[in-house]
Amino acid sequence: MAPAEKTNTNSVTEIRRHASVEISSAAIKPVSDHGGGATVVEAAPPPLAGTKTQTSNTHMDEKLRGARSGQTSTTMGEHRDSQYIGINEGPSPRPNNHGKKISVLPLVFLIFYEVSGGPFGVEDTVRAAGPLLALAGFLIFPLIWSVPEALITAEMGTMFPENGGYVVWVSSALGPFWGFQQGWMKWLSGVIDNALYPVLFLDYLKSGIPALGGGWPRVAAVLALTIVLTYMNYRGLTIVGWGAVLLGIFSILPFVVMGFISIPKLRPERWLVANVHKVDWNLYLNTLFWNLNYWDSISTLAGEVENPNKTLPKALFYALILVVVGYFFPLLTGTGAIPLDRELWTDGYFADVAKVLGGAWLSWWVRGAAAMSNMGMFVAEMSSDSFQLLGMAERGMIPEFFARRSRYGTPLVGILFSASGIVLLSWLSFQEIVAAENFLYCFGMILEFIAFVRLRFVAPHAARPYKIPVGPFGAVAMCVPPAILIGVVLAFSSVKVMIVSLVAVMVGVVLHPCLRQSEKRRWLRFSISENLPDIHHTSVRDNGTLVR
Repeated sequence: MAPAEKTNTNSVTEIRRHASVEISSAAIKPVSDHGGGATVVEAAPPPLAGTKTQTSNTHMDEKLRGARSGQTSTTMGEHRDSQYIGINEGPSPRPNNHGKKISVLPLVFLIFYEVSGGPFGVEDTVRAAGPLLALAGFLIFPLIWSVPEALITAEMGTMFPENGGYVVWVSSALGPFWGFQQGWMKWLSGVIDNALYPVLFLDYLKSGIPALGGGWPRVAAVLALTIVLTYMNYRGLTIVGWGAVLLGIFSILPFVVMGFISIPKLRPERWLVANVHKVDWNLYLNTLFWNLNYWDSISTLAGEVENPNKTLPKALFYALILVVVGYFFPLLTGTGAIPLDRELWTDGYFADVAKVLGGAWLSWWVRGAAAMSNMGMFVAEMSSDSFQLLGMAERGMIPEFFARRSRYGTPLVGILFSASGIVLLSWLSFQEIVAAENFLYCFGMILEFIAFVRLRFVAPHAARPYKIPVGPFGAVAMCVPPAILIGVVLAFSSVKVMIVSLVAVMVGVVLHPCLRQSEKRRWLRFSISENLPDIHHTSVRDNGTLVR
């Protein structure tokens, strides 16, 4: 990304000082491509005195053009690599790309691990509701929740391809206060979620290594695992991405083998067992929600993606298919090949299913795959959480030391901060972790839906490299089913989880003015990256575009 454009010094002040002069989008035009991730533009001659500056309905407003890292509107798959040149300016220095960008395949598996990681943890849906509702849930729930969230992530992530992700979306639509609240709630829910994976990793191994079941050996193992995986994040996002590919293949293969072995033993009538009078709706909905959310987490890595306009939507599409198939077919195998005992369907039961169908070797493979899957989910989640903090620091929302990168291009302070939160929260139980993170995540998603819809109304003609083929009211209709689902999930939350989550939300409300006060008194240093455009001081034109 390149520095924000400056207008002619004879007519207006620098954009960073929030000039009110409007610049015609027709006065700026692309001239060349340089492979730097932005579009070279040059100024047309200034209008004659007394000429009213016009804004074209077909051009992106200056604000959103800059917020997309300087990319002009492109069709799906088109890539324009270049830099910004402001009016009467020379070319800006090429920004540091901080290492190699992520391509499609690693991005698919990073999304896979952000959302799923395999069928480990879906067993509770069978215990809560039986085979029929469990299978139906993993077909219907993605249509209600996962598809809309993935589509919104594709549109907004390509509209604002920077590491702030959803924080920048909400800030652009609703202002910096709500952007900070979004960042606080989503980061906290991500850290709470990540605290679960070292615990699950050890749970899958404790049957073979009983010492890991509790006490100091378990505490030491959690700390050691957190340190090792944190170091992996420190070494670079490319390593994390390709590591996710290898871990993903290893985690998926045993279920492919188990599926083929189970074919002679499948009894389709077992899939139809249901008893709506004996459904634990709280467990059922929370398990579905936990296993099918976090599609938007990949947006905080958008600044590290190679050609995000094309790569991000494509990766989300492939990952959506991989996630749904990775849940549905193992459930078909497990519920159709062995007699049903709902009480046995708890975390880790797929290893027992594998032992019945294929023997001890397949059971150990599934256990190893589960352990590796938790490692993959940990590194993927930590990457998103730490780069989110980096993006917020580059926007001046949190102190600038969070924007420091290591020599590998990774957010050093963000990684250490996230790792500390994980260690502190790892004492929570599985059910408490899932319920607490779901509650906070729901609040964040409500803000994302509002931001998505508002930008569709106030800036309908703003360029969107990938655009969901619906109008403003279609955008509202698309958000209604997941919004209703959020209300249902929140309604089923326990009083304890609700109180703890609301206290966490209030911490964010108090923290924002405290940070602003510390900035005012210069207790902490804040700064906005010169490579990022201003997204707050805007006005809305009659044609629906946003202008500074």
